[in-house]
Amino acid sequence: MSDDTHDTDPSRNLSETLSRAIGERYLTYALSTIMHRALPDARDGLKPVHRRILYAMRRLRLSSSGGFLKSAKISGDTMGDFHPHGDAAIYDAMARLAQDFTIRYPLVDGQGNFGNIDGDNPAASRYTEARMTIMSEALLDGLDENAVDFRPNYDGRLMEPSVLPASYPNLLANGSSGIAVGMATNIPPHNISELINACLHLIKSPNAVDDTLLQYVPGPDFPTGGVIVEPAENIAQAYRTGRGSIRLRARWGVEDLGRGMWQAVVTEIPYQVQKSKLVERIAELIQTKKVPILADVRDESAEDVRLILEPKTKNVDPEVLMGTLFRNSDLEIRFSLNMNVLIDGVTPKVCSLKEVLRAFLDFRRDVLIRRARHRMAKIDNRLEVLEGLIIAFLNLDRVIDIIRYDDDPKMALMYEDWSTSHQAGIPRAMDERDYVSPLVGVDTKALTLQDDPDAIVPDWLADEEQKIPRRYAGREEGLSDVQAEAILNMRLRSLRRLEELELVGERDRLMEERAGLVDLLENEDQQWSRIAEQLREVRKVFGKDHPRGMRLTTFAEATEAEEVPLEAMIEREPITVVCSQMGWIRAMTGHIALDRELKFKDGDGPRFIFHAETTDKLLVYGSNGRFYTLSAANLPGGRGMGEPLRLMVDLPNDVEIVDLFIHSPEGKLLVASDAGDGFIVAETEVVAQTRSGKQVLNVKAPAKALVCKKVSGDAVAVVGENRKMLVFGLDELPEMGRGKGVRLQKYKDGGLSDARTFTLSEGLSWRDPAGRTRTEPDLSEWQGKRAGSGRMAPRGFPRDNKFN
Repeated sequence: MSDDTHDTDPSRNLSETLSRAIGERYLTYALSTIMHRALPDARDGLKPVHRRILYAMRRLRLSSSGGFLKSAKISGDTMGDFHPHGDAAIYDAMARLAQDFTIRYPLVDGQGNFGNIDGDNPAASRYTEARMTIMSEALLDGLDENAVDFRPNYDGRLMEPSVLPASYPNLLANGSSGIAVGMATNIPPHNISELINACLHLIKSPNAVDDTLLQYVPGPDFPTGGVIVEPAENIAQAYRTGRGSIRLRARWGVEDLGRGMWQAVVTEIPYQVQKSKLVERIAELIQTKKVPILADVRDESAEDVRLILEPKTKNVDPEVLMGTLFRNSDLEIRFSLNMNVLIDGVTPKVCSLKEVLRAFLDFRRDVLIRRARHRMAKIDNRLEVLEGLIIAFLNLDRVIDIIRYDDDPKMALMYEDWSTSHQAGIPRAMDERDYVSPLVGVDTKALTLQDDPDAIVPDWLADEEQKIPRRYAGREEGLSDVQAEAILNMRLRSLRRLEELELVGERDRLMEERAGLVDLLENEDQQWSRIAEQLREVRKVFGKDHPRGMRLTTFAEATEAEEVPLEAMIEREPITVVCSQMGWIRAMTGHIALDRELKFKDGDGPRFIFHAETTDKLLVYGSNGRFYTLSAANLPGGRGMGEPLRLMVDLPNDVEIVDLFIHSPEGKLLVASDAGDGFIVAETEVVAQTRSGKQVLNVKAPAKALVCKKVSGDAVAVVGENRKMLVFGLDELPEMGRGKGVRLQKYKDGGLSDARTFTLSEGLSWRDPAGRTRTEPDLSEWQGKRAGSGRMAPRGFPRDNKFN
């Protein structure tokens, strides 16, 4: 074997084995997460943790009309018997079932602090108590009647239901959300009455389409109310496909305060929005002046929601104010609908509205059939007992004699000849086709059900023949074991004529009920009629008369208020912008004298000071060639020293501030680097939308951006560090949006010192060291083509080589 083979094969085998092992384990984990944790069952709408909590509460006998029990006991029993996970997670799940702002129809009746709409957590489980609600009892109805399958719990000690019988479509009624491996679900809550109406229509018309069902279920019904403003066609598309999104707005109104003043009042907020965080967000909008027409927000909520929004002035349009808040806060949200559920508890599938309701109805039919069969078995067992008791009453003296003197009364009763009594005329209330009597003279082992092979055969007919003492050999069995045991357990007080009549009456009633059950099991139309009847009873209990039966969420068209520019919402006021040498910026109220002495930090001094208005935008030009945009209305007040400009925009510490000025939408700028490259750019091209600014002049180290001047006139004057000046036509510079630019002036030593534009016919002006303005009218000596070297600056030109 070669070294290459020796080195390669083992690693290849190990890699394949490891990948297979990891794949198998990850698949097992994924399936466990999907089926046993994250996705709800389409039949009862519950995840395993919720199902186990309700079943544990039922075992603790916490009925809706009974007493409360500590939540710690409930979560502890759930964890110990059925759900081997953290008790904190179980308690959180139980607390959610008790929050009427989270779940449309609470399944747990909580006593104590179970959290609130502000987002506060529930109190510890040792402080709260809980019991079931009538809604959760409806989910468990029929659990003792073999309505669903049971399976062993995690350690095999107990049995737990794999699904609850669910008298109503809980999946859509209360909704669900969860994140699994590779998939997620997010189902909004709905109104029970509307869901039952849709189910009744689906029973009547099994081929109904989703659009028809939307006449009964127009959309979600959230526990916190609100207004759905999503177009009807979008909602229909979401319910057809099982995926989509729904716009939900807060409910608000206008309160008149007199004298033309008003305030907006929010009474319902969108689903799953924490009120405290919503108020914080609106307050942040006020502080950052992103909604300058809003003056204040107050939370006056008690048991209900009441948020007060005060406008800046009474002239503000309420629709404009609320439209702005809808765009900038969680007063409007989009609820993502994703109806991914487990069909039959096994297969994850994204279902339409019809498919979810169909899954629920098919499950209700299975529950109905199983409960009917369970009830029939109970009836058969009771009828067997009743037949024996009636025989005992008709042969009372003989029965007493056997019990009193026989050594084995039970066996004697079973093999006594009761034929005389039978012939005397015990009324037969049923046909042998439906029921086979075990009376003497009938060979129960040889009887067959001639006309109906599918008829239900009682268990006692199939019992194996028991071994009997020799003295009873040859006798035919007259009473069954169950009948003989019932006679022996009969109390003496029952030996009266009235009791015999009651037994015969009970038998007749049971026979009538059994006949109805047989018809029900044989007729599918009767089954659907019974299901419809049950649904109507549920609607009567949980419909309009129920405290939460009325629809809470309404529908409206989205009245989109015209989006007003930020500048239009800002009240126009004069300010004076002051920026220090170290980059601390502030806005003084009013137009103060520009030569006024101002206070600065130690070692700092003035650099930029100019008059502006609160509606202005300010442009900051950095030595990295980027432009940053500030709103004058957002500048800090002038009472202190201001705030660092670098904290208001993402200006790096190693970047210097080249210029700060008011943005003029019609203006143009001359930008250039100290390397002598530059171009013309429109001011509309340099406005940045984000804090990080907008790159305009591309510079490569060690070059830096140096010049940013307003463009006016028809000529450009540039001067280098070598004091050579060049004048050329403005038309020689290109207008660009971004780039390195073109060469302005050629240098042997140094670089660009300053540049400006001017009107050639008016001459070039500058300020000398004495503060006097000097003008050079004849510039023919310095005129040339762009990128030329130029000539020495005129006599009296400033020594710092700046045009000032």
